[in-house]
Amino acid sequence: MVALSDEKYILFTTFRRDGTPVSTPVWIVPLEGETFAFWTSSGSGKAKRLAHTSRVRFQPSDGRGRVKAGSTASEGSARVVEGAELDHIRQLVIAKYGFMTKVTKTLGTLIGIARGKRIPYGDRGVIVTPSTGSPAPPDASGA
Repeated sequence: MVALSDEKYILFTTFRRDGTPVSTPVWIVPLEGETFAFWTSSGSGKAKRLAHTSRVRFQPSDGRGRVKAGSTASEGSARVVEGAELDHIRQLVIAKYGFMTKVTKTLGTLIGIARGKRIPYGDRGVIVTPSTGSPAPPDASGA
């Protein structure tokens, strides 16, 4: 069985103030124990949603967010970090994903320019701590 943190992608779900789930596939890296992390932009929706609730759901997926057959969603809490914690996450992401980090940064910059927005790339880390206990109940969106 593959550990969650060994997955290339997970479908990461945050929740709007009204409880509506919003899911995005993200890269992840292992930290200590069952804890894992990824980087994001301070301008991303997930960073904004995490500012009002730490509740998250996650499940192994592919890069397009299609959940892996036979996998189960889990719940936990997440917090947005900067500074030394972000630096550590950044090192781990670059070690795991290598050249693809440069590709995604370039694409993100080009898309931002095309949209007339300058959104920082990977300027925040997110540390996720899974809840102990049973898997998450399914929601109406199937995420």
